[in-house]
Amino acid sequence: MTSPAAPRPVLATSIGDFPLSECRLQVGGATLSVLHTDAVFSLEEETQFLNDPDRRVPYGAVMWPAAIALAHEIATRPAEFRGKTVLELGAGTGLPGIAAATLGASVVQTDRSELITHVCRLNGERNRMTGIEYRIADWTAWTDETRYDWIVGSDILYADTLHDQLRRIFTGNLGRGGRVLLSDPYRPPSLPLLEGLEASGWRARHSRWTIGEGAAARAVAVYELTPPA
Repeated sequence: MTSPAAPRPVLATSIGDFPLSECRLQVGGATLSVLHTDAVFSLEEETQFLNDPDRRVPYGAVMWPAAIALAHEIATRPAEFRGKTVLELGAGTGLPGIAAATLGASVVQTDRSELITHVCRLNGERNRMTGIEYRIADWTAWTDETRYDWIVGSDILYADTLHDQLRRIFTGNLGRGGRVLLSDPYRPPSLPLLEGLEASGWRARHSRWTIGEGAAARAVAVYELTPPA
């Protein structure tokens, strides 16, 4: 006789209840478990998700390929994150920050939505993370004056109207010797910010990750940005 499957956890919101699914990933030497409302990996899936007139699922609680790519990139740099302070912008499900915390970093995960911050906390607790702080924060009304060793973000460059705010955060919150690490699935709106930073003396390095399999696999860029000396 088989045991009944455990009920899926539910994210209760003002616009409805959304069942949460688990994604288990091997990131570096750790197996991470992340709850999400949906997984959108391929470009076709993304197009369908964003253009669905009946879509109610908050996109911040979705698992996106850029978050996976950034988590893997962080996992390849244990010596660079161990013992460091990390600010994660637009944290979503929190996967990159969790990856940094597994390496011994002290992480502050931020999102403008209380709902998404709640999802981050659920996933941090699910992975028994003790080195993560959760904050509600709006880029357009930013008040944090702390300096961090790293600022990280996955798929946060899609809105060029927010590029000036992001640039102010990068400049105002990086500590001496600090760097920015951003993942982006080669969205055209991301280029003006990156090009503008380079024009003003920032150095940019680029790596490429492929998330998914076969023809539906998604290419994701990870940009490491170093401010002028």
